[in-house]
Amino acid sequence: MPFSIAFVGAGPTTIYTLCALLDGMVLPDVITIFEEQPRAGLGTPYRPGWNDPAMLSNIASIEIPHIDETLIAWLGRQPRARLVRLGIDPDHIDEHAFYPRLALGEYFLDQFTALIAHAQRRGVTVEIATRCRVTDIVAEPDGLRLDVSPIRGAAYRRTFDRVVLATGHQWPEEPEVRPGYFLSPWPATALQRVPAAQIGIRGSSLTAIDAAVAVAVAHGSFIETEQSMIDYRIHPGAEALHLTMISRKGLLPEADFFHPVPYEPLAICTPAAIERLIGQACDTLLEQSYALFKQELQNADPDYSQRVGLADLVLEDFADRYFAERMAADPFVWAEANLAEARANYDAQRTVPWRYAILRMHEVLALIAPHLEAEALDRFNRFLKPVFVDEYATVPHVSIERLLALHRADCLSVIALGENCRIDTHGAEAGATLIRDGKRHHFPTFIEATGQRPLGIESFPFQTLLDQGVVLDASEGDPRGPKGVAVDALFHPASDNPAASRLFCLSIPYILGRHPFIQGITSSYEMGQIVGKDMIIAIEAARARPDQEAC
Repeated sequence: MPFSIAFVGAGPTTIYTLCALLDGMVLPDVITIFEEQPRAGLGTPYRPGWNDPAMLSNIASIEIPHIDETLIAWLGRQPRARLVRLGIDPDHIDEHAFYPRLALGEYFLDQFTALIAHAQRRGVTVEIATRCRVTDIVAEPDGLRLDVSPIRGAAYRRTFDRVVLATGHQWPEEPEVRPGYFLSPWPATALQRVPAAQIGIRGSSLTAIDAAVAVAVAHGSFIETEQSMIDYRIHPGAEALHLTMISRKGLLPEADFFHPVPYEPLAICTPAAIERLIGQACDTLLEQSYALFKQELQNADPDYSQRVGLADLVLEDFADRYFAERMAADPFVWAEANLAEARANYDAQRTVPWRYAILRMHEVLALIAPHLEAEALDRFNRFLKPVFVDEYATVPHVSIERLLALHRADCLSVIALGENCRIDTHGAEAGATLIRDGKRHHFPTFIEATGQRPLGIESFPFQTLLDQGVVLDASEGDPRGPKGVAVDALFHPASDNPAASRLFCLSIPYILGRHPFIQGITSSYEMGQIVGKDMIIAIEAARARPDQEAC
């Protein structure tokens, strides 16, 4: 019988899974890709209209896993006019550079097209169903049935041997959910209608920078000066514009720092060492993993370890000590100094050992997250995750330059939310109100820009899979537990239902609860490698038993 695979979603995760699948010696007979948008192969973070041309990706080109070709090779063969249209200087293409999100979108689209052509040359029937929404999925004896509703035409049903859920980030198509209150900064076109006034932005990561930049370019321009600095010039009539970033610590992200790629191996806190701890199934997994973290950091950078008093820092104290110096400084003064240091290190190709050690360990310590009890996972998220996020979510140098330019133009400030502040987003007035030490500050426009958060099982869009017990709640009914869908190491739903082996859940919002760092292009690649290889095994097994149904 023909072996068929369906992908729900057509962004980078599907692309990297296809890439891994097509590396196999055996291929499915039919691949069908369902995508709600008019075009497949872009992905939400990179599609036009959803992103402003000024928005940058947060991954250097050298770190993007290649598909049919590397990003640098693709850029190198593009016509100069196309690069200029994408906001790229054709004479300054560099593997360490960060490029606009829209440029990455066109790269992924071209790679997707090449993969489809490759599959077709090898005899695979490929169907791309755009403007189609999968409304439900039902486990049947011979496969998984998808109920599909096209924007035009009649609804229909199709059954597949394997289904990959790769629906990516989820944001409302209209982010202004009530007057002046934006649930996300996307689509960026919605921010172009924001008036020049007092604007609050919750967050200070690249997502918040995206929001600030999108509003700023609607009311002014970033200009490169003769001193190779960036200034911000506000448009006449927009002088009332002022952006306020509000985050818990009131810190700005740090500038991308130089380090070897691919990562050099760790010496102590290695994947093998962490896997051994996981295998012991003990209730002190978090503490033992933190002990390895400290040993690795001490080994990598003894001077830093001594300066922060690492030996005496328990888990609950490490993050406070890590952020202490920045918390005591003006965020813009710190950002300017940090940017200068990062640039100097790039020029000298010098790596800061403690930064690089923490960066590499975030992927290793992430291995324990699916195995932690609810209380331990909460401690991990509160006391270690912020440090790891700070290191892997560093931002392009030009993003810091833009923030500094907005601040010099008196158009940007940063506030620490701390413990004595709250934000009222449900008041009668438009926007939101910051309540701080009993004083109220109203923002007529307020933008939530903290990035994708885990979604609970109640938001899962395929109700029949829940009713049939194919998909289970990761929290197991514990209100303190992680939100989302429980998955195993191969991203099958962690369920006893036999149909679970046919399904892969790679939808980021539903697995973030147990996989806190599984965002971005490298995660799409890693998940795609795992799922692609597992599907190859399934195809081989089905071909070995041609008279039996695929299992």
